[in-house]
Amino acid sequence: MPAKLTAVLGPTNTGKTHLAVTRMCGHASGMMGFPLRLLAREVYDRVVAIKGAAQVALVTGEEKIVPPGARYWLATAEAMPTDVQPDFLAIDEVQLAADPERGHVFTDRLLHRRGTAETMLLGAATMAPMIRRLLPDADIDGRPRFSTLAFAGPKKVSRLPRRSALIAFSAEAVYGLAEMLRRQKGGAAVVMGALSPRTRNAQVELYQSGEVDYLVATDAIGMGLNMDIGHVAFAALDKFDGERQRRLTPAEIAQIAGRAGRYQTDGTFGTITLGEGASATAAELQPHEITAVEDHDFKSVRALSWRNARLDWRSLDALVASLMQPPERDDLKRTRRATDEAVLRLLAAEDWVRERATSPARIQRLWSVCSLPDYRKSGAKGHAILAGRMFRHLTDGAGHLPPDWIASELAHLDDVQGGIDALSTRMARARTWTYAAHRPDWLADASHWAGRAREVEDRLSDALHERLRQRFVDRRTSVLMKGLAAGGAHLPLAVDPDGTVAIGGEEIGTLTGFRFRASPDADAGEQKRLMATAERRLGDELARRARTLAAADDDSFALATDGRLPPRILWQGARVARLHKGASVLAPDIRLARALDPLPAALRTRVADRLGRWLAGRIEGELAPLAHLARTAAADDTSPMARGLAVQLVEALGILPKAPLAPLLAAMTQKDRAFLARAGVTIGVAHVFLPALLKPGPTRWRLALWAIGSGLERLPPSPAPGLVSVPSDEGAPSGFYAAAGFAIFGARAVRLDMVERLSRAMHKARKGRAPFVPDPDWLSTLGLDADAFRAVMRALGYRPAGNLDPADTVSKAAASAAVSPPPPTQAFRWHGTNSPRRPRPKPAGSRRHSPFAALAELTGRKG
Repeated sequence: MPAKLTAVLGPTNTGKTHLAVTRMCGHASGMMGFPLRLLAREVYDRVVAIKGAAQVALVTGEEKIVPPGARYWLATAEAMPTDVQPDFLAIDEVQLAADPERGHVFTDRLLHRRGTAETMLLGAATMAPMIRRLLPDADIDGRPRFSTLAFAGPKKVSRLPRRSALIAFSAEAVYGLAEMLRRQKGGAAVVMGALSPRTRNAQVELYQSGEVDYLVATDAIGMGLNMDIGHVAFAALDKFDGERQRRLTPAEIAQIAGRAGRYQTDGTFGTITLGEGASATAAELQPHEITAVEDHDFKSVRALSWRNARLDWRSLDALVASLMQPPERDDLKRTRRATDEAVLRLLAAEDWVRERATSPARIQRLWSVCSLPDYRKSGAKGHAILAGRMFRHLTDGAGHLPPDWIASELAHLDDVQGGIDALSTRMARARTWTYAAHRPDWLADASHWAGRAREVEDRLSDALHERLRQRFVDRRTSVLMKGLAAGGAHLPLAVDPDGTVAIGGEEIGTLTGFRFRASPDADAGEQKRLMATAERRLGDELARRARTLAAADDDSFALATDGRLPPRILWQGARVARLHKGASVLAPDIRLARALDPLPAALRTRVADRLGRWLAGRIEGELAPLAHLARTAAADDTSPMARGLAVQLVEALGILPKAPLAPLLAAMTQKDRAFLARAGVTIGVAHVFLPALLKPGPTRWRLALWAIGSGLERLPPSPAPGLVSVPSDEGAPSGFYAAAGFAIFGARAVRLDMVERLSRAMHKARKGRAPFVPDPDWLSTLGLDADAFRAVMRALGYRPAGNLDPADTVSKAAASAAVSPPPPTQAFRWHGTNSPRRPRPKPAGSRRHSPFAALAELTGRKG
């Protein structure tokens, strides 16, 4: 019976390839030719699953898997074996016969390759008229699309639906779109013809697995790659076809757009709006193009690309002439863009090539070298240099490529460092050697070099895939975007002990106390999404922390006084509240941090109550002398003068300048002074203060409370603990040093208790108004130089009186002890009107019956 010839024609998603695979598997043997190595590999895997690996072969320019006794062959159109006569034979995407570069290959297969029992031609409906003219015996089976394809209009990148493919026609445009998708949608896979099949497979799997929901590709996806695409968006509608920049035809637009929708799932197509001006309208589909794509109505193919397949090997000129032979039909057009022809003409012009290409065998070898694919995209001239070098080696000695040369080239390429461009360049060169290694007549040990080249290409492919993934996939954003689309509740949330917050296994930031901070490596737009996600998902965790805080012990809280105002209350090191001016200086107002706003009102109240109890307790403990003074001053037996001074001291946090208090102090009785002394109040030469409050702990709290009451925006650093004098800062707020417990003397500030000690020591050292020399140890004790010490002495009522020899004033005890006199020192003379009060000596004992005891009773003093 005559072999059956069928042309199965129709738009994308009509099940043509599936039908052919099913028909082939029903025969004892079969072969299918594809336009892409990637597509051949996809169908190879399907047939292996049906027939088993031992019966299935894969043959492409760069890959050969041919088990002994293979009965089913999957190949690229160029690599279809000519010595195999299968029962079934199919050619996929036969409309490529019109392509100006590769079309002649498909035309040759369409016209001359047949299965002994059945032949099937698969392609677009635009091929129907040509098949009727060229193959009148063929049955044409028109197939409708399983689903509809509808125009969805232009869309911004941010508005693209999930499972979208974006189309551009240059690497720069593809990378730019992928970067936009990474920022806005979490990432994209990249598919371009320049990628190796292994890299393309990995990128397709990245998309198919759902790790990313977007794909950026060139028209390489238009040739039968089966992917779960719902929408195709064109970023451009023109491309360079090898000769000129031109607009895609409606049929080409449909071939790419037809990737949207699988089986009975409808698909959409449209364009991308990128911005203002020309760039926004560059990819604008015209009404007639939209109608043609939706109705699958295109102009029929009128001519096929053709090249003479019966080549003349008698001489180099004969070969060139046979390639130039025109077709005998008007509907066949001789190809004019084939790279192999261009390389052949360039080499044929070289004298040394003509000297070597003198036999049919050598001419065939030259032609095979010229047919080497230009993976490097170096152009005809650049490619001819490599082909010429190969031909020279193949016509020397044993007629094989030198192993040292191949080893050197592969070693140079076996480097996975660098960026996307560097890896792409190395991989293209590696594919050249992979192709060469699959020509057994070119190498002495072809299987070894095929394996070695494959290893290098695979490593480079994997590295390139990883670089693409690192650059164009932000898994965190991708996970979040999917979570947002699904409501987010299904994504597991985890908060590590260190505060790291992860959703769906991806770290989104840290939770310190109640405050969430997005990951610092996120850009502004992503940080907004992370903050929004955290706000929705962290409610339970924040509530748990609030309950823990409400039950926490006092040791977990602290007051932060690092200069920033208002002062902050910390819980486990994290800010939870700020202090503001309250009803009194010892009762500041507590305002919870904004991070606690999402908490329910009841929990916020519990947190505020707990912080209030802690704060009141700490103020009571740290400022105990002040709190004691406030309580005792309220007693009924306290005089109005003493009570008034106590109130002022409490409001001033334990330190008051003495001068304004002079009238009040003068009116006080001895009982009032005794009350103040028992309360720990010192009436000094320049200040009235509580010395116990000058310790580091109370000072820190007093400064914080003083700053709150003064309405300051920033507090200067307080003097370090242990220092008794510090340089005074002219820019410090008024009253700062007094609140810190220091008095200013020129360029230095001296602690108040040390000023009192110095005053009493000088009073003991002087004798009336006679000049005297202070003990020089006071300078080091106070940390002052001579000028600063003079300023302190002046403030205490002393004036310089020239230089004296300290030996004249040294005590008799010191002289008798043979103490070396200090060097000459500045002498001072008392010029004041009063003296520091010396403590009165206690009576030796109580004399109840003495006249002095009776006098003590009358005057209110104890005897």
